[in-house]
Amino acid sequence: MPEAPGLSRGRPGAAAPRVVAAPNAFKGALPAARAAEAIVLGAGDAGAGEVLAVPVADGGDGTAEVLRAALGGSARPAAAEDPWGRVRHSAFVLLPDGSAVVDAAAASGLGRQRPDPVRALAASTLGTGHLVRAAVQAGARTVRVALGGSATSDGGAGLLTALGAEVRDAAGHPLAPGGGALAGAASVDLSGLRWLEGVRLEALVDVRSPLLGPEGAAAVFSPQKGAGPEEVQLLERGLSRWADLLEGASGRSVRGLAGAGAAGGAGFALATALGAPLRPGAAFVVELLGLRRHLGPGDLVLTGEGALDGQTARGKAPAAVAAAAAAAGATCCALTGSLGPGWEALCGKGGLAAAFPLSPGPRTRARALAATFDDLRRTAAMVIRLFTAGRNGTAEPA
Repeated sequence: MPEAPGLSRGRPGAAAPRVVAAPNAFKGALPAARAAEAIVLGAGDAGAGEVLAVPVADGGDGTAEVLRAALGGSARPAAAEDPWGRVRHSAFVLLPDGSAVVDAAAASGLGRQRPDPVRALAASTLGTGHLVRAAVQAGARTVRVALGGSATSDGGAGLLTALGAEVRDAAGHPLAPGGGALAGAASVDLSGLRWLEGVRLEALVDVRSPLLGPEGAAAVFSPQKGAGPEEVQLLERGLSRWADLLEGASGRSVRGLAGAGAAGGAGFALATALGAPLRPGAAFVVELLGLRRHLGPGDLVLTGEGALDGQTARGKAPAAVAAAAAAAGATCCALTGSLGPGWEALCGKGGLAAAFPLSPGPRTRARALAATFDDLRRTAAMVIRLFTAGRNGTAEPA
């Protein structure tokens, strides 16, 4: 895998550690490549030896761009509806091997400007389906859909509709967009998906949640997308109804699979209607980038993301990076905007040696986000100095 342009530095000397910068995006602040740049600059400040930048992703927002930057290819523009039906400019990535990567968040994401008030029940994955269709029409025979970061809880009904499926209510009318309408679904016809025969679809998931239940798409994630308690219950009922219909139409039962609840149940739709495997996005990206072969004993690997917590240990990018580092005998530390409950699960067998919050003191969220690049650079330098001092058996930082 080629190194990120301009991000590799070298300084001779036995005391200088080799540093691998492998961060995920810092949500709301920095894409993964920019975060890697901050760590590389911090490594230079600390007098590190060789520095290698390998930005990573986990199937969430930015996955397509991380793969394009590392592997080559091109971003292809396409029009797609946002979660609330507004046509927007978007894009998918076509890789050199002819496969395509679609970020669900590019069309159906939380980053899209939300209507006021937020209409969580109406948010649809129709635009993600538009991007998949555009990728296939561009010649891709393998399309990987990265499902993190969506604003939707519609079970992937919109995605399938954009690809040719028909979902109708009891009166025979096309079902309204969004998860709020799913409880009224009466029939689903998948015959319009036959044009996709010969195309391999894969779902890259950044969570292990099933479709339904207390760990499912509605209960865990829809509140983050603006749903109130009563709306969460309505979405759960709708997704249950949708699961019955779609599994009946396809003959596949996958609602309980890890990752079926990704993107508000879009993982379930892809696996059920189109036979797409649900692949842990972080492990897939780390493998495709060849991160493991770049690591060796004695290296310091710096990963991170905006918030490190119990969810991180369940399939997010820092967990995959830490596992790769442990397998190579390297030391892995995480740099993060905040530490939440459960982050300790990454330590020990998880492969993480330590985690370091970025903020030097109390500040507003807006100020913290604005300062992320500088804080990341400063914290990376401090961690590298500490690592160097410990390796050399001295309390004096390098």
